[in-house]
Amino acid sequence: MENPSFVLRAVKDVALDNIPKPSITDPYDVIIHVGQTGICGSDVHYWQRGRIGDFVLTSPIVLGHESAGTVVEIGAAVKNLKVGDKVAIEPGVPCRHCNYCRAGSYNLCPDTVFAATPPHNGTLSKYYKTAADYCYPLPEHMSLEDGALCEPVAVAVQICKVGKVRAGQTVVVFGCGPIGLLVQSVAKSYAAKKVIGVDMSQSRMDLAKNVLKCADGVFKPAPMPKEDDDGQPYDADKECAWSARVAEEIKKTFDLGEGPDVVIDATGAPACIQTGVNLCKKGGMYVQAGMGRENVMFPIITACIRDLTIRGSIRYTAGVYPAAVDLVASGEIDPKVLITHRFPFEKAEEAFETVRKGGEDVLKVIIEGVGN
Repeated sequence: MENPSFVLRAVKDVALDNIPKPSITDPYDVIIHVGQTGICGSDVHYWQRGRIGDFVLTSPIVLGHESAGTVVEIGAAVKNLKVGDKVAIEPGVPCRHCNYCRAGSYNLCPDTVFAATPPHNGTLSKYYKTAADYCYPLPEHMSLEDGALCEPVAVAVQICKVGKVRAGQTVVVFGCGPIGLLVQSVAKSYAAKKVIGVDMSQSRMDLAKNVLKCADGVFKPAPMPKEDDDGQPYDADKECAWSARVAEEIKKTFDLGEGPDVVIDATGAPACIQTGVNLCKKGGMYVQAGMGRENVMFPIITACIRDLTIRGSIRYTAGVYPAAVDLVASGEIDPKVLITHRFPFEKAEEAFETVRKGGEDVLKVIIEGVGN
């Protein structure tokens, strides 16, 4: 097969197909032999539902966007890379000309070609073509697995950038999945005074506190009751009141006073969002990074009277990807600790099914690229 690829043909329909090998069409193009690819929740979302917000699957696409590989061909104008270089691939190439791009916020560029976002092909192919300036050479000591995992590290760097996380702050992160753990790690590397991780999984919290050592403390909230003391189902008001009580418990447990400086939700779960807003101190920063339901009950009055800054975080902006590569290269962050499963390319569907089923023993799943 010239260019074997893992193709999403339609919702819940994937297959290993042969697609044309890409060729250089622009003098700044490079062609990468993809070596390692991590599976992101968004890949699974497209597979199972066929859309994320305004991005809708209307024709087959190759999945995958967390990748690293080896340069096998370069355009005539490429100066930053040479054939044989190991590179981390930043998966979104913006137009470079719109006001968002010119301001450095190219994550908002409406014409971005982002891997595995309809209608664009992703990186789970033997060969992938992209722009040379969106590939970052890896130091000799970094593996292609390290390079592939620079993508979720970059997501975490962007989240901390949006939240203006800095030295001496207290930060609470809801979620101890891959992104939540990496956000905690980045916050700690930025010298946050106290980082607290919140999750329902004891094993993931143990990973945060005892293995990665990115959290100074962890908190496991009690499950939200389904009924009140009178046997009546919890309605929206009762859910919000319960979340406010959990927020007070977190403050008291970790001596956070009026609340942390920054709250980051990496889950998208309504209860976490509500608790996070109630937890944040007056004048604090709340960042929504996790994506769950499209619409949730939100404690807007609390946000208003506390004068909270509320931000969303998506992808990465100028300088974020190189910072992520540097954090991994320096050893400040070791994302390989998060890898729980590795699959050969031929078992890509099994790899995706592992992520879909999830479970406490599933964190980061990696697919090895097609050999020479």
